[in-house]
Amino acid sequence: MPIDMIQPFKPFHAHFAGQGFATKPVLDAACSDALVFLPRAKALARSLVQQACSHASGTIVVDGAKTNGVDSILKDIRKRVAIEGPISKAHGKIFWFQADAEAFTDWAAPEKQSVDGYVTAPGVFSADGIDPASALLAQSLPDKIGPRVADLGAGWGYLSAGLLQSDRLKALHLVEADHAALTCAQANVPDARAQFHWADAVTWTAPEPIDTVIMNPPFHTSRSADPALGQGFIKSAAKNLTRNGTLWMVANRHLPYEATLAESFAQVQEVAGDNRFKVFQASRPRA
Repeated sequence: MPIDMIQPFKPFHAHFAGQGFATKPVLDAACSDALVFLPRAKALARSLVQQACSHASGTIVVDGAKTNGVDSILKDIRKRVAIEGPISKAHGKIFWFQADAEAFTDWAAPEKQSVDGYVTAPGVFSADGIDPASALLAQSLPDKIGPRVADLGAGWGYLSAGLLQSDRLKALHLVEADHAALTCAQANVPDARAQFHWADAVTWTAPEPIDTVIMNPPFHTSRSADPALGQGFIKSAAKNLTRNGTLWMVANRHLPYEATLAESFAQVQEVAGDNRFKVFQASRPRA
């Protein structure tokens, strides 16, 4: 039986595709059965269950960790359909039920979800409001910025949207690994100068020389902080910038990025910050 992997996060998507699976960023076709791995965000988890039920004709299997709210989802689903299982092991739980397209219609993601005038979606970073670190970076950016800009880890496009007021801007590259977030960014940045790249910012190569990089890099893919992610973003910025290019970056105060910045750029300074966040300007990337 053929298996379609639905994976919107580009690095994971590339991994499964490399293993030979038919891999898609969104579920867009009918199937017989569906296996749902619960994410941490409850709204997204409910949306995935609803999507599975609307496309599958047979069995829906739900697998989740207790730390990701599987017990709560199980309790809610049990009120609507007959459950088989569940089976518990370690910190996880799995259960299954017969697909019912009508039982979870109210769990569908809204056709349009907006926050402060921006389009967002369940499960994307900062889905419920403008991220305060990104807001601080936006306030710290100079009025004049390079003509060719890359926004690494662009999310749903908040930082990029603020740059479009500049007439000096010639090209704006939004790089985002989350397909859902990038889809939102396309709605939030409706400008011919914008180019959208569904890609891992750590390995992305710009199609043209970049004068300025802006970024609020992620620092975890699970509950544990992983500074290596942000360090990878810094190295990617240095790789893609011109010799006289500049990086503008915001990060949580406790994250150890200074050494990587110093290794990657000849000039580094903290230009803004508070007790939670710090904003860096780094220029002249090292070869």
